[in-house]
Amino acid sequence: MDRGKKPCTSLASSNSNIYINLKDIIGENVLRYLPAKSLHRFSCVCRDWKNYISTPFFAHRQSNSFHQVSGFFCQSPSSLLPSFISLDPTAYGVPDPSLRFLPEPVDVRCSSNGLLCCQGQGTGYKPCYICNPVTQKWKKLPKPDANHGSDPALVLVLEPPLEKFVVEYRLICAFQSDTVGYKFDIYSSAEGSWRTSCEICVGNWQIFPYSGVYVNGVVYWRPRSKIRILAFDLTSERATPLYSCSIGCLGNVNGKLCSAFRHGAHLVVFELSNIAMDMMMMIYTKEFSLEDSEIIMLTKDGGRVLFVGGETAVIYLGTTLISYNMKTKDIKELAIEADDGRSMIPYVNRLVQL
Repeated sequence: MDRGKKPCTSLASSNSNIYINLKDIIGENVLRYLPAKSLHRFSCVCRDWKNYISTPFFAHRQSNSFHQVSGFFCQSPSSLLPSFISLDPTAYGVPDPSLRFLPEPVDVRCSSNGLLCCQGQGTGYKPCYICNPVTQKWKKLPKPDANHGSDPALVLVLEPPLEKFVVEYRLICAFQSDTVGYKFDIYSSAEGSWRTSCEICVGNWQIFPYSGVYVNGVVYWRPRSKIRILAFDLTSERATPLYSCSIGCLGNVNGKLCSAFRHGAHLVVFELSNIAMDMMMMIYTKEFSLEDSEIIMLTKDGGRVLFVGGETAVIYLGTTLISYNMKTKDIKELAIEADDGRSMIPYVNRLVQL
């Protein structure tokens, strides 16, 4: 035994350096790809990560890096408060799904990349609020000059900038004009005001309020007509009717407008395509078999597709709400509740700052 031998400190020093390097590598290259709920847990690992995650710089990076649909804000016509259904409760979530941090009870109208657009439930004029349910920051929008009606067809558009830290968003509302057809109001956060487009889409339209979707500079709504889609180009501010032999739930799949509905034991998807001479039309693209799932076969119900986007579709089957991954073919039971005509607003678990 070497009593006079000094303890070796090189190994301890080496392990410490490895820990420091690994911590920095993960902090720089991994954390920004995680959802907000997971980041809340990771902020407890060490003080450096907690301080880093709380910075506007990190919120900007995470908002540009995390893109997965995390869950859905649900609200039935008879419900005073919304609820949240997570696609993965261990990873995705918000502190207060009922949104009680807002100044009044609200209806969730639409969402975009981590922000929600909500509308007050009071009598008379019902203001709109833009909020992030993770940070619980919100902004009340000014009253528009036009009358949007009691059930407005709203679409929120947020495209997180790669360079600027200032978040800019637009809220588009299609509303019935005093004559025949629809007009379009646009709220810009950069200008802080509403303006009415000169465009009027003439026709006997009746738009489903929660059907709006934004894809590559164009907003689409689903009218009650089974063969038409109303498109509004935000650059040219021109409205165009599109035709399809069948229209279901509208969504953004791989950067293209898609329509999905259930037919028997299959999920059928149509895609917007340029068929000839710049003529755009929804055409059949693919269908997914749902026959292998016992959940599907338990019901003879036709099934209502509530959402399609990215790789995910959400379908109501009797009293069972399921999610279907169109890439992996995985089917997951989300909830067992009666289909009461509720809206399903997709949500991305981001730290985007207002």
